[in-house]
Amino acid sequence: MNLSPAQKQTRTLVQAAAAVCEEKKGHDTRILELDPADSGLSDFFLLTSATNERQAVAIADEIELRLKRNFGVYPHSVEGRRNGEWILLDYVDFVVHVFLSERREFYDIERLRKSARPLTPAEFDAELKAELAEKTRAVRTRSASKKQGERARTAIKAKAPQAARRAAAKKPAKKSAPRRTTAAKKTRKK
Repeated sequence: MNLSPAQKQTRTLVQAAAAVCEEKKGHDTRILELDPADSGLSDFFLLTSATNERQAVAIADEIELRLKRNFGVYPHSVEGRRNGEWILLDYVDFVVHVFLSERREFYDIERLRKSARPLTPAEFDAELKAELAEKTRAVRTRSASKKQGERARTAIKAKAPQAARRAAAKKPAKKSAPRRTTAAKKTRKK
């Protein structure tokens, strides 16, 4: 799965917002990965339930604060904060819905978005870790194959002088005429 830097950033933001929902004790937190053909507005919906209005507002406030502080990202719009039954934080590429449990059951967004792929935050994290592991393996195999290629080239270069020496050692030496000693020279002269 090849993701653009913007898509990676969106996934990181969704992951951070889901972590806030878990920390603030949001119930049944789900991430809906929307079908690109079905939704031209957003890539993800993050849904969580709160037991009361104060908890819903606390979750929404903490998501907004954390994304602003850690990533410098502000919501495009915020709806429903005043009454706290359904708070919507629109970050354009993803939308956070913080519901009271009764309101979530009534509106049932998961049913309305049947083509979306529902994920829990743990599944979403596991998917991101699997993508990272796959990329790491790909980079390591590429670098390993480069190293093997370099080793092979080095070995060939190193073996070339050895091969030349071996070939020279295998060749029979030229037979030269026996050296004449001075005694042999004297006998000839006589």
